[in-house]
Amino acid sequence: MAKKKASKAKKLMTTAQPGSAYFLVDPDKRIERHTMAVMVVNEPGVLARVIGLFSGRGYNIESLTVAAVTEDDGMSLITIVTSGTPMIIEQIRNQLDRLIPVESVKDLTLEGPHVERELAMVKVVTKAKSQERAEILRLAEIFGAIVVDTTTRSFVFAMTGLPGKVDSFIGLMRELGKTEIARSGVVAIARGA
Repeated sequence: MAKKKASKAKKLMTTAQPGSAYFLVDPDKRIERHTMAVMVVNEPGVLARVIGLFSGRGYNIESLTVAAVTEDDGMSLITIVTSGTPMIIEQIRNQLDRLIPVESVKDLTLEGPHVERELAMVKVVTKAKSQERAEILRLAEIFGAIVVDTTTRSFVFAMTGLPGKVDSFIGLMRELGKTEIARSGVVAIARGA
């Protein structure tokens, strides 16, 4: 009986949030990926406050993009991709909603159909062999990547797509040569009216 209690206590301790005295993670819940659109007043320090909320509580940010979205540049849209159990996601949404410069928080994953895209620029350095260069161009065409720069030893491709598609393209390019990558992070918008 004592062994059962000890193993159960050990299991609970391994599911606690790092640095937390509370057990916030339910081991029976799966980790979900959510995309949130946070409309904020465009003023100095807003991004620091939003990021501080995540870092202070140990939440993970997989992707983050920020841009002014109104004509007068008075409002910015922060698109955050994060992951956690449903309880953690709900905590994130509620805590974001309470921040002073935040006008609205939309969990696009829960609200219904939405469109997500990511921009990636991938530089591939190759040997000067024409068959390798032809293979790189063929694969880029399959993925819808366009050549934005080229030299005798490298290509720079630009592509947009879902993060999984971008990951697959980058993985293939890494096998064909030395790569350098710049990614925008996910941008998203709800579908429909």
